[in-house]
Amino acid sequence: LELPSSTSPPLVPRKNATMAPQAEKEYTMEEISKHNTQDDCWLVIGNDSTGGPKVYDVTSYLDDHPGGAEVMLDVGGQDADEFFEDIGHSNDAREELEKHLVGVLKMDEEEKKRRAAAAAQAAAGGGGGGANVLLI
Repeated sequence: LELPSSTSPPLVPRKNATMAPQAEKEYTMEEISKHNTQDDCWLVIGNDSTGGPKVYDVTSYLDDHPGGAEVMLDVGGQDADEFFEDIGHSNDAREELEKHLVGVLKMDEEEKKRRAAAAAQAAAGGGGGGANVLLI
């Protein structure tokens, strides 16, 4: 039996079905550092030139990671941006990463100072390996 269309409820999109951007949840490094196991693995990836540090829950991707789970577990609960960028991940890898986004790194004053110090050290060549000359 077909019911007349006038008795059918109108199709109205549900509010939670929209693609409108939502405020991103902020996480501190202290919170993120607790997510460092095979059963719960988060990474911080991103910097000023890539849209800022973002937080990713990669737990469900560990077994599928082409480089193996171990490389991600080694940096689990940490800022893994340098490692991610040094490998030279493909655009496909970056698209996969976006599927695991859970929020952004909270940039309080302490975190800003830590990142500035790390950037300065990197710009100075890692703070080591220079030629030392002893003058007598």
